[in-house]
Order: sequence, then structure tokens, then C-alpha cells
Amino acid sequence: MTEKWDYLVSNEEFEELIRLYCNDFTALDKSGRYDPITGRDKEIDDAILILLQRGRKNVCFLAGAGVGKSAAVVGLCQKINTNQVPDMLQGSRVIEVDLSRMASGTSSRAEFQGRFLPFMKGLAERYHNPNEPRIILFMDEIHQIMPDCPGSSFAGLSDTIKTYLTQGDLMVIGATTRDEYRMYVTADPALDRRFQKVFLKAPSVNETYEIMKNIRPGLEKHHKTRMSNECLMLICQLTEEHMRKRNQPDKSIITADAAMAYHVFVNGIGTDLTYESIYYMVARETGLNAKAMHDEQQVRAIDKEVAILEGKIEAPEEKKVSAPYDPSSNIKDVEMDKDFQAELAAEKAAAEAKEKESEQTQEDRIAEKLAEKLEEKLEQKIEEKLSGKEDG
Repeated sequence: MTEKWDYLVSNEEFEELIRLYCNDFTALDKSGRYDPITGRDKEIDDAILILLQRGRKNVCFLAGAGVGKSAAVVGLCQKINTNQVPDMLQGSRVIEVDLSRMASGTSSRAEFQGRFLPFMKGLAERYHNPNEPRIILFMDEIHQIMPDCPGSSFAGLSDTIKTYLTQGDLMVIGATTRDEYRMYVTADPALDRRFQKVFLKAPSVNETYEIMKNIRPGLEKHHKTRMSNECLMLICQLTEEHMRKRNQPDKSIITADAAMAYHVFVNGIGTDLTYESIYYMVARETGLNAKAMHDEQQVRAIDKEVAILEGKIEAPEEKKVSAPYDPSSNIKDVEMDKDFQAELAAEKAAAEAKEKESEQTQEDRIAEKLAEKLEEKLEQKIEEKLSGKEDG
């Protein structure tokens, strides 16, 4: 017999709350909204492992702006939609709650809570129903729910969420930067210990190149312009070199999109993206001179590197660079010559013996002097006694 579940928040009301104040990432992915996510398999697998747990089943992605925290969540959705997750997460929904949208138009905290609490209650009710698909709540910039976060219209919401987390009624994925997590979330140890952290590092130039290859079809379709592998690598290298304050892959994605838009603006659709368009957009973002950016040596190096990455040529063997011999660099791994050690020991023993001999000689001289003095005193006393007897 199937257990009957009477929800306080009906399905119609709950779905309306999702429609008004949330983004259904899994549904958006099914509709083709997102590009394929690559390069985050380990982090996504770590998140899946955490979500499968019974206790602390809440994830917090920590990374700088533009590294790809939201992209990792999209990658999880893509794994769910392609059935690459364990049975427990099959058919799950990843719902992002847009707190700004939920708070918009409210004139008091009570009015905002009137929207938020039914949504949380609806999530909690459905979590325990085995016939319902799992709903994973995604909260971007999760530090803004903390009481001491300045400028947040929903600061203090953590106290409401904490209750549901304590009871185990939610599966939450949060995202923020390391600094903001440390400043705000760790200030509340009770909330901090309910999350397991997954750190995302900024990808290297070559890793960004692989990510860009997966994004390229969407960009080419939108701009109706082709982009070569060499253009992709040039964008990755130039943004890495000249946009130091921003993170990969975000800065390369934005630059590629802008460069293709400029190319279409100047040359029209149906053509290949040129280096000049890339130089123009990088210069526009950085204030550099676009005409001074072209470097033939860099272009040749990019051609070779792309050919290696695409398997067209083999990578050259690394040559060992000879350097002056430095005995101290490997002194821990080198056993000194035994004869030399013996010589050192012999010299040390000889020095110690000489020192002892010197000390002994000095002691002997002192003893001889004392003996001489005693002998003189003894002779003097004997003479005094003898002279006294003669007088008597």
C-alpha cells in the first residue's frame, strides 16, 4: 500500500513558487540552455559523494569570481540528465533560489518570510517522500544570508535555513568565495559544520583551451562566425597575460564572445575570426595598443602548441638543463667518502689528544713547583730544628 502524503504546501503552490522565484537548472539544461561543462569532473564527483551522505549532505563550492562555481552546478545537472549519477540522485532537480527576485517588491521582512518559508516547507516535505525526485537547492553567494553581511536585503536568513539543515530536510549546494565564506559563514560554527567545502581552482591556459573548445559551438552558432583552435589559444594566452585581476575561464569566454561580436560588426557573418579582432577587444579591455600586440614568435609558438595538443605532432622531449655542481643541493642524499670521514675522525682525535697532553703537561709543571716549594719548606723547618738543638 502506497503511503499517502498530505503536503501543507500543495504541488500547485510549490511549483508556482519555483516558477516565480527560482531557476530550474535541470530543466534549463534539458532545453539546451547551457554549453557542455568540462574540466570539473573531480569537483562534481566530490559534490555527488557529499549529496549521497545521510548527515552532512550539503556542499559549498569555494572559488574566486569567474572560476566556474555555477558552471560546476550546471555540470552536475548535465550528469543527472544523462543518468551519470547513482540511483539515489536519478531524476533529481537542481533548483536555484533567486533571493533577490524573492525579496523584490516586499516592504517588510515578514512579507519576504511569507514567500520564503512556504518554499522551504515545500522542499522539506518532499525530501522524505521516496516517490518524489530529490530536489537539490542551489544558493549562489550564500554568504549573503548571514546576519552580519552588509548591504544584504536577506541577511539573517541563515537562522531559518539552519533549522531545516539540522533536521536533515534539505540538500543544499552553496557557492561563494573563500574570503567571504571565512568572513561570514565561519562566524557561525553551527552553520559552517553543516557544509562540506569543495574548492575550485582556476584552470591553467591549456585547461582553459579545452573548456573553450566545448563552448565554441555555441558561440559560432550565435555569431555565425568560425573560430579556429589557434584563435582560441591566442585568447587564452592574451587574457592570462594581460588580465591578471580576473580569473579563467570567465575572462577568456567573455573576450571570445566580444571578439566575435566585433568581427561580425566589422566583417559580417560567415567568416573566420581574425587575430586583429582579438587584439582589438583585449586592447579595449586593458588599455593597451592593439597594433603593438601582434608577435610573430608568439603566433608560431601557438601554432606548434595547438598542433601538440591536438595530436598532430609529438611533444619534444624535455632537455635537462646543465647547471654548475652545487654539493649542498643534494647533501642529504649523498654519503660522504669513508676515507675522508676517517681522516676527519683521526684529525679530531689527534687534536683532542694534543689538547689533553698540553693540559697534562701544565698540570705536571704545577705539581713540580708545588713539590719544590714543599721540599724547600721542609728543609727550612729541619734546619730550624737542628739549629735550636745546637743552641740548647
